[in-house]
Amino acid sequence: MHPTTATHPTAERFRSLVEKRDLDALEDLFTPDIRFYSPVKFTPFEGRPMVLGLFGVLLRTFEDFRYVGSHTGEARTSADGGEAESAVLLFRATVHGKEIHGIDLLHFDAEGRIKEFTVMVRPQSAVQALGQAVYEGLVADGLVLAPGEAHSG
Repeated sequence: MHPTTATHPTAERFRSLVEKRDLDALEDLFTPDIRFYSPVKFTPFEGRPMVLGLFGVLLRTFEDFRYVGSHTGEARTSADGGEAESAVLLFRATVHGKEIHGIDLLHFDAEGRIKEFTVMVRPQSAVQALGQAVYEGLVADGLVLAPGEAHSG
């Protein structure tokens, strides 16, 4: 399949919900076992609750976030290596005064839900600013432990 500029229906809905900052409505777009590959963490964030929590942090962190383009096609997923319908959404944003250029790469399951999500951003200084801001948000929301904290239970 050759890439096109037509947007996958789920990608278009995702884009609209992010632009509206409608976190609750995003839940239905993700598979229960979604994998989210971030530029600030080597291993993926896994599962719908964690990914929704991460989006809550991201929506608070990005300043003037906006999508500026899109492409669709097919690509191999990281999880199983199989071909899947995919969409790329190009974005711009600012974090702590640093402009970020990035892409969201979305892979869809047979029902059109997002099963894998990869974010790539540049430049490196923006990645570092984003990473610090996201980490602080994840700790504040109780989604990850702060250094020196131990699991209770």
